[in-house]
Amino acid sequence: MIPTDDQLIAQIAAGEPTALDQLMNRHGPRLMRFATHYLHSSSDADDVLQEVFLRADRAIRNGSRPDQVSAWLFRITVNRCRSHRRRWWPFVSGAAADHAIARAATTDTHEQFAWRDEIDRALSTLSAPLREAFLLKHVDGMAYDEMVAVTGASLSALKMRVTRACDQLRERLQEVRNA
Repeated sequence: MIPTDDQLIAQIAAGEPTALDQLMNRHGPRLMRFATHYLHSSSDADDVLQEVFLRADRAIRNGSRPDQVSAWLFRITVNRCRSHRRRWWPFVSGAAADHAIARAATTDTHEQFAWRDEIDRALSTLSAPLREAFLLKHVDGMAYDEMVAVTGASLSALKMRVTRACDQLRERLQEVRNA
């Protein structure tokens, strides 16, 4: 029988060593995908995810019992990504930013790589709130009520951010296509 998130939380609180691994295996891939897109680096995303699960483990052992484990882990991930970006992103620009984007991309055919690079560039031009809303909605497939729980932003603000992000991305990618 596969334990529920609540059962895993109880096991972590009780000191069961494999419960955190199970929670990581269940939620880690989705969180990693978000963090990689947000930070444009799988290496940085991996560092952030390690912090996320260390913080989650510490919080659970100190008595935290989240109602919605997935939303709670996403909130921690979003906050860790924001902190990481504030710490490191001001130093990454120009050629260094291009290198970070290229490092995050997987090896595909040249055309796929070039298009992924353009999408990453377009995403990187969005403000952090727009990029975050776009990634949560269209990459992670979250419903707006989940996004509200994760970000703490209002429903109307999130809908506006997603719409603006889509408009800006469409415009930037159309410019690339027409060039």
